[in-house]
Amino acid sequence: MSPFLKDQSIAITTAAQSSLSAAAHNSFSPVNGPSSSTMYMPMVSPPTPAPSPRPTFPSAFYSDSNTRNTSPSPYDPINPVPSEFSGLSGSPASRKRYLVSILHDCSPAELRFISQTITPMLKRDFLTELPAELALHVLAYVDDPRTLARASQVSKRWHDLVADDWLWKVLCDTYSFRADTEDKTGTKVFEDDDSWDEMDKFASHPKDPWLTARDRLKRQEHPSVSHWGPYSSDELLHPRTQFSHQEYFRRAYGTMLNLRKGGQLLRAHRMPIPTPDSGVITSVALDTEWVVVGLANSKIHIFSAITGVLSRTLMGHELGVWAVHLVCRGGYWGRGEMDEDGHPDDANSNPNPVVPAALKTALGLDRPRRMRRPASVGGDSSKPSDICCTSEGWGQPNSIIVSASCDKTLRVWDAKSGHCVYVLRGHTATVRCARVLHNRPIAVTGSRDSTLRVWNIQKGVMLRVLYGHTASVRCLDVCGNKVVSGSYDTTCRIWDIDTGECLQILRGHSHQIYSIAIDGNLVASGGMDTIVRVWDATTGNCLAQLAGHTALVCQLQLSSTSSLLATGGSDGRVITFSLRSFSALQRIAGHDSSVTSLQFDANFLITGGNDGRVRVFETQSGGYVRDLSERCESVWKVAYKKGTCAIMCKRAGKTVMEIWTFKPKER
Repeated sequence: MSPFLKDQSIAITTAAQSSLSAAAHNSFSPVNGPSSSTMYMPMVSPPTPAPSPRPTFPSAFYSDSNTRNTSPSPYDPINPVPSEFSGLSGSPASRKRYLVSILHDCSPAELRFISQTITPMLKRDFLTELPAELALHVLAYVDDPRTLARASQVSKRWHDLVADDWLWKVLCDTYSFRADTEDKTGTKVFEDDDSWDEMDKFASHPKDPWLTARDRLKRQEHPSVSHWGPYSSDELLHPRTQFSHQEYFRRAYGTMLNLRKGGQLLRAHRMPIPTPDSGVITSVALDTEWVVVGLANSKIHIFSAITGVLSRTLMGHELGVWAVHLVCRGGYWGRGEMDEDGHPDDANSNPNPVVPAALKTALGLDRPRRMRRPASVGGDSSKPSDICCTSEGWGQPNSIIVSASCDKTLRVWDAKSGHCVYVLRGHTATVRCARVLHNRPIAVTGSRDSTLRVWNIQKGVMLRVLYGHTASVRCLDVCGNKVVSGSYDTTCRIWDIDTGECLQILRGHSHQIYSIAIDGNLVASGGMDTIVRVWDATTGNCLAQLAGHTALVCQLQLSSTSSLLATGGSDGRVITFSLRSFSALQRIAGHDSSVTSLQFDANFLITGGNDGRVRVFETQSGGYVRDLSERCESVWKVAYKKGTCAIMCKRAGKTVMEIWTFKPKER
C-alpha cells in the first residue's frame, strides 16, 4: 500500500472513532441524563469474497477434443474416472510409459499398496478354466487324501471335481485298496426274492458306457442323480453301481491309520484250561459278521465280529475240532443249470427228507437258484481261497459253518440258529483240514487216512473220494474247481474236484509237507526240509526252490495279484519272496520261536508266534510297525479281515480270545 493511501486510511479511522465516542457521551451522560437528540451510524455489510479459482485440466485428459466439456467436473478421489489413461489407446507402448511415469512418482508405501492390489488380480483358477478331463488328470497326481480334502473346500467347482469317483478310484489303486464283491455290492445277501428280482432286472440291461468326466460332473450337479447313490427312476434303464470309491477309500484309509496306531478292543473272553490240551485253539474263521473258533476240547465258539460278544457255542463233536470253515451268506450259484451231482438242477430234490424246513431255508434249498452273477460283481471262476478260512456263499440266506474233527466226522452248522444240519461220515481217521469252494456248496476234506473226500454240504452227501496219497494228508487249498493237497508222503497232488482226477503229482520235497497254497497257475509248498518250492500248476514243473529258513516251514501265503509269497517257519523267521524273480525281498526276524500265524495284504503283514507276540510289519519294506495286544505266553491263531482282528492266545494260564476293531468311526 502507498504512503498516501495509508495516511488517508488512518485519518478516516481516527475520525470515525472520535465520532462514536462523542455520540456515546451525549446519549448516556450521567449528569444530564439521556439526550433528546440521538445520532445513528449506518452499518454497511462486509464485501463478498472473490470466488476460489477452479482447477484447470489439460486437453490430453479428454479422449476427444471435439466433445470436450467446457466446464469439467472436479476430480473425485472416491470415484475416479480413468479417462486420461483410457485416452492413450494409440499403442501399448504409450500406456506402459504412462504407467511407468506414475510408478516413478509413487512412494514405497504406495508401491506396496499397488503390489497388494495387483497380485490378486493376476491370480487364475486353472482348475476351473481347464476342461474337466484335464483338471481331473492334474488332480490325479495328488496322492495325499488330506490335500484333496482341503482342495474340495476352495470352491464349488473344486468340490465337484474332487468328488468325482474316478479320482478316488485312482487313489484306491495308489494305496492298493482293492474292493471285493461284498464291498461293491454293499451287502452279502438279498433278504427276499423281491430284492433278487430287482437285481435281476438291473442285470438284464446292458451297463451304460463309462461317462466322460464332464458328463459325470453334470450328473453331480443334478439334485436327483448321484453316481454312487441309490437308483433314481431315470436310471432304471441305465443302472449304475451304488459303490463309491470315495467312501470306500475313506474307510480303508482310516483303517490303515488305526492299524498303525490305534484300535479298540471290543471283547476279551477268558476261559480256564482244565487240562493242558483242552483249551488249545486249533482253528479260526473270520468274516465281517462272525468269528468262528475251533478248540481241542470239541467245542466251537461263535463271536460277533461287530461287537465281539459271544453269540453261541456249538457242541456235537466227540473229540477235538481241527478245522473250521465259514461260508458267508448270500452270493450266487456258480454251477449254471447243473446240480453238483452232474444232473440238471432240481433244487427241491433232497436225499435227506428229515431236514427241518427252517434248516432247508438256511441252506437255500427252498428258493430258486440264482445262476447268473449280478452285474456289479467282478471276478472269475478261478478265485483263490481266503486266508481267513471263509468263502462266498451260493445264495443261501444264512451263514454256514463246516467243522472237521478228530472223531472222523464233518459237521455242517447253521450259524444263525446254531443247529447242526448234517453229520457227514466217511473218513476212517482224523479229519485234519477242510475247505469250501466259492459260490458252490462243495467242501473238500483231507484226513490222516490218506484220502481226500468231496462233499455236497447243501444236501449232505459225499460226492467222491480222491485216492493217491500214501500217508496222512496234512494240508490242502482250493482255487476254482481245483484242489491241491500236501501229504506226509512228501508229495503234492493237484486234483479236479468235479471229476476226481489227479491232474499232477508234484515231487521234490524230501520230508513231510506241512503248508501249501494255490493261486491260479502257481502252487507253493513248504515242509520239514526247510525249502519252499514253487510249482507250475498246469505242467507240474518246479519253477523255483526258495531257501532261507532253517527249520520247518509251517506258514505260507501266496498272492499272484501282488506277485508275492510270504513264509513263516519254526525258526521265527518271516521271509517274503517275489514271484517274478523268485528272490527274497525281505528277511524279517519276526519272533523268538515258531511262527503260528501269518497273513498279508498290499500294505501290512501280520504275524503271531509262540513267543507270545502279535506283530505288524509293512509288506513292501518289511519295516516294523507295532505290536498288537499285550504280550502273552503263546499265540495260537491270528486272523485279520477288513478292520477286524481276532487274536487267540494263552495268557496267565487261561485261554484268551480277543476281538479287536480298527475301523474308523462312522460319520
